[in-house]
Amino acid sequence: MTAFSDFIEAAGLNSYDPAAITRIYAGHPLRLLKRLRETLIPIGLLLLGVLIDRLSGRLNDPDISRNRAREAANLLAELGPAFIKAGQALSTRPDIVPPVLLEELARLQDQLPAFPSDQARECIAEDLGAPVDELYGSLEPEPISAASLGQVYRGTLKDGRTVAVKVQRPGLREQITLDLYIVRNIAAWLKANIGLIRSDLVALIDELGRRVFEEMDYFNEASNAERFAELHRHNPRIAVPEIHRELTSRRVLTMEWIEGVKLTRLDAVKAMGIDPDELVDVGVNCSLQQLLEHGFFHADPHPGNLLALADGRLAYLDFGMMSEVTRSSRTGLIRAVVHLVNRNFDSLSKDFVTLGFLDEEVDLRPIVPAFEEVFGQAIEAGVSRMDFKLVTDDLSGVMYRFPFRVPPYYALIIRSLVTLEGIALSVDRNFKILGAAYPYFARRLLEDADPDLRQSLREMLFDGDQFRWSRLENLVLNAARQQQLDLELLLDQTLDFLFSAKGGLLRQQLVNAAVDQVDAAGWRLVAGLGRRLPLRLRPPGLKGPPLERSNVTLLDLEPIRELVRILQKLPGFEPRLITSRLPRLLNQPEMRAMGVDLARGLAERSMVRLVRDVLVEPQIRQQVQVEEAA
Repeated sequence: MTAFSDFIEAAGLNSYDPAAITRIYAGHPLRLLKRLRETLIPIGLLLLGVLIDRLSGRLNDPDISRNRAREAANLLAELGPAFIKAGQALSTRPDIVPPVLLEELARLQDQLPAFPSDQARECIAEDLGAPVDELYGSLEPEPISAASLGQVYRGTLKDGRTVAVKVQRPGLREQITLDLYIVRNIAAWLKANIGLIRSDLVALIDELGRRVFEEMDYFNEASNAERFAELHRHNPRIAVPEIHRELTSRRVLTMEWIEGVKLTRLDAVKAMGIDPDELVDVGVNCSLQQLLEHGFFHADPHPGNLLALADGRLAYLDFGMMSEVTRSSRTGLIRAVVHLVNRNFDSLSKDFVTLGFLDEEVDLRPIVPAFEEVFGQAIEAGVSRMDFKLVTDDLSGVMYRFPFRVPPYYALIIRSLVTLEGIALSVDRNFKILGAAYPYFARRLLEDADPDLRQSLREMLFDGDQFRWSRLENLVLNAARQQQLDLELLLDQTLDFLFSAKGGLLRQQLVNAAVDQVDAAGWRLVAGLGRRLPLRLRPPGLKGPPLERSNVTLLDLEPIRELVRILQKLPGFEPRLITSRLPRLLNQPEMRAMGVDLARGLAERSMVRLVRDVLVEPQIRQQVQVEEAA
C-alpha cells in the first residue's frame, strides 16, 4: 500500500474508528514519520524547556509560567486543525490542565489562512455533481472567513436568494486522522508512564475524535441546525439559517445568508435601534433553555456565531459543535445549584458523584471544605452577584487537586457559558451570568413537575421543619422577571407544590394555624353562650370575666397571609387567579386529608378545653399555669 493509498483510505472514513486509523498508518510509516518529525520535534523542545524551568525553579515565576503556557497554545495553533481542536478540548479540562494553561488554551483561535478558491470550487463540483456555475447563481471569488475545518463563501441561488456556502479544507480528513493517530499514541504513552496523570487521556482523545468527525460531516451540521430551529421555532426572538439540502454534502454546506452584526459591536447594534442588553437576555435565556429544557445545546457561541438582526432577533450560526445533556444530568445540575444556594456542601459533593465527576469510592471528606472555601464567600454576596468566571477558575483548582473526572458534556457547558458571559461583559461590564440565569432557574424549579425537581424545591424552601417564606418570595419574584413567564402556570405549580404531599410540612403548619383560629373562635362562642346562663348553672370555667374579642380571619393565617402577600407582588396578578383555582384545590386528596387533620385537631382541642377551661375553675387553672411556668 502506498502513501497515496493511505491518503485515499483515510479520506473514506465517515466516522471515527481508532482501529481503522491504526490499520491505515501503523504498517506504512513513511507519511507517519514525516508528520512525527513535524510535530514531535517542536513539542519535545517545548517540553524540554518546561522541564528545565521546573528543575531550576523558574517555573514558579508567574510571568515565566504564563509565557510557557502561551507558547504551548501558539504551538498547537501552528500544528494544525487536530491540535487546535485538542487544545480547545483541553481548555475545558481542569482535572488535567493547570489553571494558567487553561486560560491560554481558552484563547486559542480556531483560524487558519484561507486555501485557494479553485480547490473550493473543485470540491463543490465533485461533491454536488455539477460545476459551480450550474449550481449557484453566483459565488464570490474570495472567502469571507476561514477556520481550521473549512471556509465560507457568499453566493446566490438561481432564484436570487443569498446563501452562505461552507467548503471543507482539501485533505482535511486525512490530516485529522493522521494527527489523531499520533496524539492518541502520545496520550497512551503518557498514561502508561506518567503516574501524575489521573484521567484517561486515550478516552479523551477518542471523545475528541468522535466530535471532530461529527464536525467534519456537514450532513450532521445541517441536521443539527434543523433540529435547533425546530426546538426554538416558538421563540420569535431567535433566528436560525435555513438549510438547502439539495446543495449540501459531507464537505459542502449551503445555508441561508443572514445579514446581521456581531453582538459585541455595540455601536452598530444600537444604530439598528436595538438594545444590546435586551439581546444578551435573549441569548442567556435561550442558552439556559437549550441546557435545562431541551438538553441539546450550542457548544460554541463565540461572537462570530451570534448576530443581532435588524428586526430585533438574535441569530445563531455554525452548528458543527453541538452537545446533549441527559434529563438525569439536567436534573442533577439543578439539584447541585439548590445545594449550592443552601450552602449544603456535603450534599453538593455527593451531587458531583451522581453527575459522574467523582467515583463512588472517593473520600469526600476533604472535598467538602474545599467546596466551602471556593463557594462560601461567593454565596454570601448572593447568587445574582457571583462572578462565574472567578468561581469556575477556583473550582478548576479544586478539580486539579482532587481525583475529579470531568464529563464531556460539563466541559462543553462551561465553555459555552464562559464564552456567553464574555460576550455579555463586552455589552455590560457589571453582567453576572448566574444573576441573569437565576430567574430562569427559579421558574424551572417552580414550574417543572419532575418529581426530582419537586424534591429539590422542597429542599430549597424548608430549613429542617421550618418553611422559609423569604426563599419562596425570592424564587417567585425572580421567576416573574422572565420574559416568557406563564403566570397562570407559575401559580398552578406553586399552589400544587404548597398543597401537595411534597409540601406536607407547610400543609401541617396551615392545619395547626387553622385549628388555633377555629378553636379560639369556637371557645369564644361557647363562652358567650355559657355566660347567658344564670351564674349558679354555669360550669366552673365560665364563671370568670368575659374573653376579649378578636377579629382574626382566615386570611390572617400565616401560610395564607404570606402566600397572598407574595403573589400580590407579581406583575399582572389579580385575585381571581386565586379564587378560580379554589375548587380544584379543594378537590385534591391532600386537601381532603387536611380537612380530616383539622377535624381531629379540633376534637382533641375540644377535649382539652372541656377539661381544662370548662370543668376547672379559673383560679385553679391560673395556679396550675403559674406552677408549670415555674
